[in-house]
Amino acid sequence: MVRDVELRRRRDGGEYLKLTLGDRTGSVPSVLWDGVADATQVCRIGEVVHASGRYSVHARFGPQLVLERLRPAQEHEYVRNELVDGPTRAASQMEADLRELLATVQNPHLRRLLGQVFGEGSQIWAHYRDAPAAKRYHQAYRHGLLEHCLTVAQAVSAISATFPGIDRDIAVTGALLHDIGKLEAYDVQGAAIEMSDQGRLYGEIALGYYRVRRAIDRLDGFPADLEHAVLHIILSHHGSLEHGSPVVPCTREATLVHMIDNLGGRLGSFDRLERELPAGSQWSGYDKGIGAGAYFGARIDEQRRVA
Repeated sequence: MVRDVELRRRRDGGEYLKLTLGDRTGSVPSVLWDGVADATQVCRIGEVVHASGRYSVHARFGPQLVLERLRPAQEHEYVRNELVDGPTRAASQMEADLRELLATVQNPHLRRLLGQVFGEGSQIWAHYRDAPAAKRYHQAYRHGLLEHCLTVAQAVSAISATFPGIDRDIAVTGALLHDIGKLEAYDVQGAAIEMSDQGRLYGEIALGYYRVRRAIDRLDGFPADLEHAVLHIILSHHGSLEHGSPVVPCTREATLVHMIDNLGGRLGSFDRLERELPAGSQWSGYDKGIGAGAYFGARIDEQRRVA
């Protein structure tokens, strides 16, 4: 499947295509030097192609496929589920885990708020269940938002009893809602994930704040202190002004959600890098998501034991 495509100019004035091709197991950068005009009609993000070429691992640029031929793939030549990235857990299992977690929230006002979003007949829930968590760095696939927010909320729930003074119900609610702005921040067309106009104009934090604020306004008698606590988690979950939060975490619950959210995103980057790692390699290239190359020596040791 074509994950990314860019028409570039060569030094001699001609054009070439720089692509990313991938399946569920990972992706590989690719380049096409000849037949660019015809290939441009074929290579659209989300389209499935039949490609052949020479694979190598460049000392500087890493793994790369130099394409010799490229054509549209016929439907009988592939199974779409083998090409589309996705979570390790089934969506049905994640939904069951979410319902189980929601049942543990004791505060009646927070239960009403969560019911508006996650009620089984809610349009918001239908969108939330299918949405990606990011454009690239972690869980950039269908059900990615559910996977990410559920993982963060489960970890917050587990660790909240370890530190005194944390209101578990507020922290779990904030964890489940912290990225809800991504429902409007991204446009998903097939396998392509792009920033929406709203995402570019407002950002996912502002969109999430506004959505939850409106939901609270529809709930009669919702306490002001709970409103402040939940909305502060959404506004501060990036942790710092330079990372896009208009405020830094100023409560125990907001600090906990930010820390676990950051951890979940970083570990999600390791999952992505491991899928993209060339066979026999222990180190990925530099990755912006973790600020370094990732090391997978244990995976190589396991491969050797199996061999």
